[in-house]
Amino acid sequence: MKRCFFLLTFLSVLISFNNAAWGQTSASIKDTTHQQIDTSSKVEDRIIDEVIESKKPIKKEKVSYLSQATQYGFKDLFKNYSYNSAIPYTAQVNPHAEKYMQDYLKSNEAYLLNLKKTAIPYFNLIDGILTKYGLPRELKYLAVIESDLKTNALSSAGALGPWQFMSYTARDYGLIVNQQQDDRTDYYKSTNAAAKYLLYLYKNLKDWLLVIAAYNGGPGRVYSAIQKSHSRNFWDLQYFLPEESRNHVKKFIATHYIMETGNSNENLANSKFNYSNLSSDSSLNPQLTAAEKENLDSVKVSGRYNAEVIAKNVSMDMNDFKRYNPGFDKALAAGTTYNMQLPKDKMKEFYNKKYQILDESVDQLLQSVETNFNNKKVQNNPVNKTK
Repeated sequence: MKRCFFLLTFLSVLISFNNAAWGQTSASIKDTTHQQIDTSSKVEDRIIDEVIESKKPIKKEKVSYLSQATQYGFKDLFKNYSYNSAIPYTAQVNPHAEKYMQDYLKSNEAYLLNLKKTAIPYFNLIDGILTKYGLPRELKYLAVIESDLKTNALSSAGALGPWQFMSYTARDYGLIVNQQQDDRTDYYKSTNAAAKYLLYLYKNLKDWLLVIAAYNGGPGRVYSAIQKSHSRNFWDLQYFLPEESRNHVKKFIATHYIMETGNSNENLANSKFNYSNLSSDSSLNPQLTAAEKENLDSVKVSGRYNAEVIAKNVSMDMNDFKRYNPGFDKALAAGTTYNMQLPKDKMKEFYNKKYQILDESVDQLLQSVETNFNNKKVQNNPVNKTK
């Protein structure tokens, strides 16, 4: 009997131990699974918080991470998350969007086309800043529908500047607003603040169409629409939003269409930025020797790379760079992709310094645009005018 009693006791303890161990293992598996599900979102949110709070230049690896993460915010607008100028607009845009913007296009197309002629310096400045925060460049069109790109635009509610900040929101994102100084009218400072605010909204909404609606009507109204519609898809919840916020998204899509394609004739690209005919221009074909062609490497580049910055960093004479890459700056300024050609050793240097070159290129762009703005201010200042 004693032996049976001890045996039963031993088995009971063993079973209890195994159950406890299994429970602990299950909890570990459960925790690990939970972490795997939440990791990307947690990392993304943490990086966004760090970027918003940072007063120093953002590290390139964080910019690279955000540029990859935030591109998916246009998943409900474009089939491949971003606009491709080589493909007809209707072939890539959400069918809801095409119908959605037609009435706005009919009444505003001429105005937007005219605005585009004077918008390039502003877009260059905004593009450079958005790029430094890892944000999609399409977001610059939000400034068009907010203020027509005017620094002195003032709403009836008191929102001011190209990004139409209310004073309390402006202060939250580092802008000085008082009787002596109002940074909301400063393009450089207000665009940096807008980039941080857009990141904050994106962190909570993870969809750029919802962010644009929230930028207009406040995030609370978007959260309410999400709850009522049981969806985070703009096309499903749009009618739970205030009409003004819904129309804000409509204006953004229509403005993007006009600014990117140039007109409403569907498959025609903006003639001002169309470089498709350059290949037929013999003056733009590189004049390279047979030996140079043998030692050639090429890579497709886009964005804000600057020819002078590349040449300097790869220790290449500027005239040689132009000979290898005629039309380089014009193509990239147009937002098109360029097939850059370099000698193999120079291309290796380019790859090694790629992020450094891009940072310097963007800095140079911002400095030149800021200088132009300051020069215009000086010229327009009555104090500096001769009588």
